[in-house]
Amino acid sequence: MRGAGSLAMKYTLRCPECGAEYSSGFTLTCPKHDGILRSNYPEKRLILRSLPGLWRFYGWLPVEKTTDYHGKPVTYKSRGLARELGLRNLYVSFSGYCPELGAEIKTCTFKELEAPVVIQRALEGGVKNIVVSSAGNSARAFVHIGSQTGFPLVAVVPRSCVGDVWSPVVSPVVKTLVVEGDYSDADALAKKLWSMEGFTCEGGGRNVARRDALGTVLLDAVGEIGRLPEHYFQAVSSGTGGIGAWEAALRLLEDGRFGGELPRLHLSQNSPFAPMVEAWKAGRREILPQDFPPGEAVNLIYAKVLSKRSPLYGVKGGLYDALTATGGEMYAVTNAEARKAGELFEEVEGVDIVPAAAVAVASLFKAVEVGKVDAEDTVLLNVSGGGEKRVKEDVDIYPVDGIKVSKDISEKELREVLS
Repeated sequence: MRGAGSLAMKYTLRCPECGAEYSSGFTLTCPKHDGILRSNYPEKRLILRSLPGLWRFYGWLPVEKTTDYHGKPVTYKSRGLARELGLRNLYVSFSGYCPELGAEIKTCTFKELEAPVVIQRALEGGVKNIVVSSAGNSARAFVHIGSQTGFPLVAVVPRSCVGDVWSPVVSPVVKTLVVEGDYSDADALAKKLWSMEGFTCEGGGRNVARRDALGTVLLDAVGEIGRLPEHYFQAVSSGTGGIGAWEAALRLLEDGRFGGELPRLHLSQNSPFAPMVEAWKAGRREILPQDFPPGEAVNLIYAKVLSKRSPLYGVKGGLYDALTATGGEMYAVTNAEARKAGELFEEVEGVDIVPAAAVAVASLFKAVEVGKVDAEDTVLLNVSGGGEKRVKEDVDIYPVDGIKVSKDISEKELREVLS
């Protein structure tokens, strides 16, 4: 582990509803309000430091120390996909594995950017372990980084998604629980663990470490482009990445050197599971029961990771506010549209991408088709994962079978299976 030395700094957390500020620690919520706490850094200008990977953005990450983790998003100007779309200034942020691009995220998902920052923040906050619920990508990332660092954690995933959980490193200090049902059932079991003594809620998108780590996607892009893009495209499930991009853009706007307009957020979900799209199109801050499809969401959609039933949408400082502030749009992408977009991306850009990223690519096609993006606009496409074919050729990968449990398991039984 590296000490930040002369770079050492403190940060505070600010409630968007009452303005109260809290010291860093491992605080996740304001005791008086439900709004999403936002990190407040003393550095008001983006400083790129000579540190590995995403730690070069240390000044805007909620930790006192850095580690030797060297993964980062890679931004490049597209040629193949840009030509297909007729866009002259299309940039791709790629978070995955592709040595030719300099991309070294071996779990092939941008969720790996979150894990080292979350774990480091937890260590600094005196947390002994964390519990993470996931539909696949977050579990894969946290299992990998937890195993790599030896930090104890429990990942909870639905049975239909356990095949997506694998890692180049597996440690016995990391446990994976596999539960019948969908993402909501994994969430429910995680909440049961959080209520038990000895287990700590990791916080999901309410944890500033997650959002600020994902915000490095935009920071890296601005470093490459030299300015804020006019449009930002990403698929969303909890909304963490979209909110993180908005918060990073606000900091860049305050910096003043990268433009005076927020990027317009273009966010997408995989139809028929598109509750945030339904609520946004109806002009509602609230997601209603009828916005969800019947049955288990993971059995209906191509991008299984985009199936969270309790996203950070209507809460103060959440996705609704981010979309409103940026004049944003939301898109529902069908399975067929996503598969077609993913195949085309691999053909013209030379690397396979995960289903959620394919949803984002498909939404970009939709936006261009209806004239929401002009040929000369500067566009950032967040390809949130890819390179799985190549990494499985180059790296030894170990599947994580996990411990199969009932969603009605008792606390006593949970302690027994995790002992």
